[in-house]
Amino acid sequence: MPTESTTVGIVGAGPAGLMLSHLLALSGIESVAIDIRSREEIEHTNRAGILEQDSVRLLTDTGVDGRVLTDGYEHHGIELRFGGEGHRINFQELVGASVWLYPQTDVFIDLANARARDGGDVRFGVTNPAVREVTGRPVMSFTDADGVDHEVRCDYLVGSDGSRSMCRHELPESLRRQYYKEYPFAWFGIMVEAPPSAPELIYARHDRGFALISQRTDVLQRMYFQCSPTEDIDAWSDDRIWEELQTRVEGGGFRLIEGPITEKTVLPFRSFVCEPMRHGNLFLAGDAAHTVPPTGAKGLNLALQDVKVLHELLDAAINLGKTELLDTYSTRALERVWKAQQFSYRMTTMLHSLPDETPFDARRQLGQLNDIVSSRFGSAHIAECYTGWPTT
Repeated sequence: MPTESTTVGIVGAGPAGLMLSHLLALSGIESVAIDIRSREEIEHTNRAGILEQDSVRLLTDTGVDGRVLTDGYEHHGIELRFGGEGHRINFQELVGASVWLYPQTDVFIDLANARARDGGDVRFGVTNPAVREVTGRPVMSFTDADGVDHEVRCDYLVGSDGSRSMCRHELPESLRRQYYKEYPFAWFGIMVEAPPSAPELIYARHDRGFALISQRTDVLQRMYFQCSPTEDIDAWSDDRIWEELQTRVEGGGFRLIEGPITEKTVLPFRSFVCEPMRHGNLFLAGDAAHTVPPTGAKGLNLALQDVKVLHELLDAAINLGKTELLDTYSTRALERVWKAQQFSYRMTTMLHSLPDETPFDARRQLGQLNDIVSSRFGSAHIAECYTGWPTT
């Protein structure tokens, strides 16, 4: 087996892995990124995406692509809908920030194009990936798409290989602490051929459950409503779906624009955090270290912020010899992770109906929502969390 050498090995070439590879290249640091999926497979996996302001800056200021600004949709707020009325949280007015509706799939395409343009070493479609010696000089082995075996020795190894991370299990069980929160509901998601029903996202709380009215393009929309994790997709006709969605957002004469439903799926979700995010010369990033409910739109943004911090520290260690700064990675990344977990949990529990919910619980939820929309400080806190915190 031929043995290669690089400075940073990256397991997982999704948005987090590719962004790290891109940032390292800007600092003159070599890397090799691998992924078991083909590029085409990743490109054809539909993933929604709300990008925080700092995530957009990270893409545009580092020369990835400006397509997010031309093809993405800048949103200046969201609508919280409850009691038959809509209440707008105006991000620009409250905190002077925006978010961008830009699918994660497009973020991946932009990053993959940038790595190809710049001659990045990214190998898609590998099989038999394995890592070892993570406390010394790590080794990353795999079989490439042409069936050739490779072994890559690196100074540092990064696991950005998703929620089923292989790299995460290289942390000894005696050191690894894992925190879970399972939610007793899921989202029934549909893709609709129709124009947008609203200019911005709608988060709706209803006695029959939560609903999210999102967007994708001018002619394709994404919508969700709360359901059981064991929901039978085949039990839901198009007419029944539209009746349910219209009921959950009704009030004030508002109605969704209906159209042909081209996709139906049930999405269970959970919260998860692995601590620490570093062991020896192995670092975890993105879903390999944490997942959040989609209610707070934090998943992709957390992954990008992980690698932004990790790049800064690797740059200091490799180019300036300040290896001691690598010890701060886990603490710095986890500070933001737990803030995002708190926000996502708050949005989720504030808007969803719980299986054992009492009338008191339902009224308390409405009181919490009223507290937010009737207070500039309450609304500003939601706006600050949604648009993202500065990277310290």
